[in-house]
Amino acid sequence: MVVKLLDIGAQTEQLAACRLSLLMGVYTDDNKIADFLKFARGILQMDSAILAFKDEPYIWYSSDREFKAFMAAADERLQEFFQHTDRLDVSHPLFPQLSAYAHSLGVEHKRMVAFDLKDDQDSIGQVFLFDDREDGYTEKQLSIVEEFVQSLVSVLRLRIENAELKEMFEQQSALNYSKTKFFQIIAHDLRAPFHGLLGFSEVLSQERDTLDESSIQNISEYLFDTAQSTYNLLENLLNWAMAEGGRFVYHPINFDLNQASTIVCSVLNSLAVNKNIELENAVPAHLKVNADINMITSVIQNLVSNALKFTPTDGTGKVIIRAEERDEYIRLTVQDTGLGMTKMQMDNVFEQKLAISMKGTAGEKGTGLGLVLCKRFVEMNHGEIYVMSREGEGTAFTVDLPKATSLNHALSTDSSGKAKPEEKSQVGG
Repeated sequence: MVVKLLDIGAQTEQLAACRLSLLMGVYTDDNKIADFLKFARGILQMDSAILAFKDEPYIWYSSDREFKAFMAAADERLQEFFQHTDRLDVSHPLFPQLSAYAHSLGVEHKRMVAFDLKDDQDSIGQVFLFDDREDGYTEKQLSIVEEFVQSLVSVLRLRIENAELKEMFEQQSALNYSKTKFFQIIAHDLRAPFHGLLGFSEVLSQERDTLDESSIQNISEYLFDTAQSTYNLLENLLNWAMAEGGRFVYHPINFDLNQASTIVCSVLNSLAVNKNIELENAVPAHLKVNADINMITSVIQNLVSNALKFTPTDGTGKVIIRAEERDEYIRLTVQDTGLGMTKMQMDNVFEQKLAISMKGTAGEKGTGLGLVLCKRFVEMNHGEIYVMSREGEGTAFTVDLPKATSLNHALSTDSSGKAKPEEKSQVGG
């Protein structure tokens, strides 16, 4: 062989791209490629052999002296010769062309035979056996090697299936572990508020006459705030469980994004006022998206609630909802002037394995479940969500959503001002 061989070791930086070769144990004690090529050479009494898997950067070379790898040719067209056959030897009409092409690649030989590796009629690679001798070989020898070639394909198919099953098992195991830890966090966060609810309810029930109006007011406010936050947690948990179980029905329509942001601002404005935070809806009118309005409204509400939670209450805090049109999508941004996040917090903010979240600027508690739900809903609507933040400088959550499409349901308002879906052939401004 004239081709420059690539030594095993640091030079094989593209080995990760050799998926089939790795499944066959190349460079391990269980190297099925080396075993196969050695056996095939022995049957035909050939000195050298190469095996090339389709679209892999390395080709494997075997001889009595060594097993090595070299780079596959960038313009390799071996498969063209096997369109109507699985074997090419000196008796085949295309053999002279294949032999000339092999010489052009540096595979010098006097005799050669080539086999196509087929899996369900799809070619996955080729095997060449060659040397400088002029001895012949029998049809029986060729048939044995041809059968052995197909047995190699069967072994490879089994290893692919085994690898896929192993990957699925590992993913499911990791998911089960993650969900178990996740529900442990939820259980912890539910237990704590119920202790408070039960304790202060008992005080009101059994010691009402000993309390002044100020104490009663304080207890009432605590009970209301705790019940409300606990309800929000349960609601988010239910929504998340339904989304994970596939029970949420994705029903996209064309709707004005300002409608969803207006609903959220009207719901959360009182919370913003109580925390002395300015809440601004800067979403332009007539900016339409194609998405499930209930899911997107829930996403915006969770993002705004989260922003209000971590924004200072000294009168300087601000939360702004913005949106703009891009070439292929509508970009929604919820930005605050709050506490900000570390790089580690940003990397894990959408993960359901997230530990109990930080307390808000008014002592609010949470689990980060709302952001997990946001990510799930955005993905169900064929969008993307990501976060940019700096400690002490605030946070911006960005959501990219599909633009409104024609020939789809659009959301309009009836004479009473209530939203209703209608059929439109074109989306207007």
